[in-house]
Amino acid sequence: MVAMDEKKNPENCLVCGSALDYLHQAEKLVCVYCGATEQGHVKCPEGHFVCETCHRGDAMQMIEGVIFTTELKDPFAIAELMMGHPNLPMLGCEHAYIAAGALMAALKNSPYGKGKITDADIREVFARTAKQAVSGYCGLTGVCGVAPAIGACLAVFLGSRCGSDTEQKITMNAVIEVSQVVAELTGPSCCKAYARAALSEAVTIFTERFGIELPVAKASIVCKDSNRHPHGCREAQCPYYRKPATDIFVDPIHLPAAACQS
Repeated sequence: MVAMDEKKNPENCLVCGSALDYLHQAEKLVCVYCGATEQGHVKCPEGHFVCETCHRGDAMQMIEGVIFTTELKDPFAIAELMMGHPNLPMLGCEHAYIAAGALMAALKNSPYGKGKITDADIREVFARTAKQAVSGYCGLTGVCGVAPAIGACLAVFLGSRCGSDTEQKITMNAVIEVSQVVAELTGPSCCKAYARAALSEAVTIFTERFGIELPVAKASIVCKDSNRHPHGCREAQCPYYRKPATDIFVDPIHLPAAACQS
């Protein structure tokens, strides 16, 4: 088994650090860690491939550690705590679990969720998310894994399932709304922006449709990871971008000339 080098850039190949190739056609690939064979769309130019399970391993351990122990009630505070972890990749479907987990943990810790939303419910959300949150599929099918992750939260919350009536309609409409806010942030894709926007939309849905108001800090979220984006950050086009500070003592100051009164 190949040993993971903790010093490697998590945005690149976990084995050799090379920039990854995103394929148009799936290839039969073998995971260098567990030996599993699967059809993959993302691989290293040196031939290395890491399956979904192994790629998410360390990050999922961190995510579950936060979600199942936090006492925070602000879903954004919970999400940012996880997104600030140094081992979390810049991009990846781990962000779908972060968005869904932060929402469910906040609900569980809220007055409404006490005794009603359990760790088993959160694990069920994660299990459903795993079926549709697959690396690279935001570009391959147009469906970002964050959208079905939020959908899974709504479905578990409402008891939606195939054949249900209002519950399924509410869930599907919520996924459409999340997909729309995600699409508006695309060009190129950014999983961190997607997770933040999806969570914001989910908080609004729970407030407007169910009267459940989660405590959300008024301070704006500012991304600290723009320099890590492997495809190029959208910078000023992104609502979470940290704009460079201007040093007024370095730039020349032009003041209007005062008219002489003498």
